Amino acid sequence: MPLYYHDDQAMLADTAGQFMAEEGSIKNQLRHWRDRDCKDGFGHALWQQFAEMGFAGMLVDEDDGGLGMGQVEANIVLEQIGRNLTPSPFMSSSVLAATALKHGSNDVKGRWLPGLVSGEKVYGVAIDEGAKHRPERIGCRAEKSGNGFKLSGRKDFVLYGASSEMIVVAARTSGSDSDTDGVTLFAVSQDAAGMSHDSVRLVDSSMASHVTFDNVELDGDAVIGEVDGGRAVLDAMLVAGRVGSAAEGVGVAGGAMDMTVDYLKQRKQFGKVIGEFQALQHRAAHLYSEVEIARAVTVKAAQLVDGGS
Repeated sequence: MPLYYHDDQAMLADTAGQFMAEEGSIKNQLRHWRDRDCKDGFGHALWQQFAEMGFAGMLVDEDDGGLGMGQVEANIVLEQIGRNLTPSPFMSSSVLAATALKHGSNDVKGRWLPGLVSGEKVYGVAIDEGAKHRPERIGCRAEKSGNGFKLSGRKDFVLYGASSEMIVVAARTSGSDSDTDGVTLFAVSQDAAGMSHDSVRLVDSSMASHVTFDNVELDGDAVIGEVDGGRAVLDAMLVAGRVGSAAEGVGVAGGAMDMTVDYLKQRKQFGKVIGEFQALQHRAAHLYSEVEIARAVTVKAAQLVDGGS
């Protein structure tokens, strides 16, 4: 497939770019919520606008009320989020959680997907159990209890965890911490008894929480996918998140490049605009090439994800 957008995707890029530049700008969102020390770290009104634009449920299948789009389209939105440093739960809710929920039962989908599509709910994902990202090790335990499970353990740096109505939790239901098998994903409601949060503000001003599960009782309907067979779903969720994070990084780079080029056009030295100096033109051209190569790589990766690679 060509490493550029077809007409519909290009239209989406224009729409998302204009929307994020106007509504999701640094002034309107990141600085606004950061300077007010907002406990959520993002604006719920903006998230509602995401839903109205169709962004919130773009990875949700049409049969479940979403747009049925793919990773390429999600990456287009994520690139514009990165370009404007827009704080939002799009990655955690519309990419990670939505990818996991695709593998859920009809009951799980029926309970959680409508709120995501409508923008009424925000979802988090709890995977890591330490300072480093090591999803191959899952130590948080879910033990059989009657017709359900009791969840115990701790998860770290759950993005927007305290603001989420539901958290997708990767827990171990059998085997040792490093086993590939024996992992199960659960949809844990925020009001579950025994779950507590220690919220922290991250370096980019977004909010995360260290979540403790103290014998949280879950019924069997909370399981996403198969018991002990959650590793494949977890891997699919992580691939979507990693490819999406790459696109967001391209957006950050593109935004920085735009600021740099604007500066080259305005700053004067020795009576000339510095953008007229050939040495700086060469460096700007090289920067442009690097960003375009990175964008092509992420487009290809997204295409591979959509193709089931």
